[in-house]
Amino acid sequence: MKRKHFSVLLFFCFSAAVLTAQPVVKTADLFRRDDPNNRMGELVINQGAPLDTLISRHLLANKNLFKVNNHYGMEGFRIQIYASNNRNAREESNKTRAEFMSLFPDIVSYPLYAEPGYFKIRVGDFRTKTEAMKLFQMISKEFRDAYIVPDVINFPDLNTK
Repeated sequence: MKRKHFSVLLFFCFSAAVLTAQPVVKTADLFRRDDPNNRMGELVINQGAPLDTLISRHLLANKNLFKVNNHYGMEGFRIQIYASNNRNAREESNKTRAEFMSLFPDIVSYPLYAEPGYFKIRVGDFRTKTEAMKLFQMISKEFRDAYIVPDVINFPDLNTK
């Protein structure tokens, strides 16, 4: 009986060691410079290990977003104005996008392709659903099938006033 408990305990210890073997990035390493100058411009960060763990998790989540979406960005919302997988979906999506671009030239549109043969058109880059709702009311008058979807959006331009 003791041998069985010992083997179960050993299994859990081994699996815990394997699961926690993710690389931890220290904040000080993010700002490290390999400068031969003697300590010129050195940045010293004093913080606890839990904060380094949170930063590592944040960096890992952003790397995973890039793998899934093939571009860097942040979680937000877009308005989907077209989605279909019928025989003429590619042509219809191009027509819908052209019509949208003529009606709303200031709003960026994104053509998407998803397996198995879905063509989609999503528009805008909104950080919040409330921000998307303002434009959705205008767009839904022209495109009746439009709806708001969560998506990975491009980073907002912070230089605009």
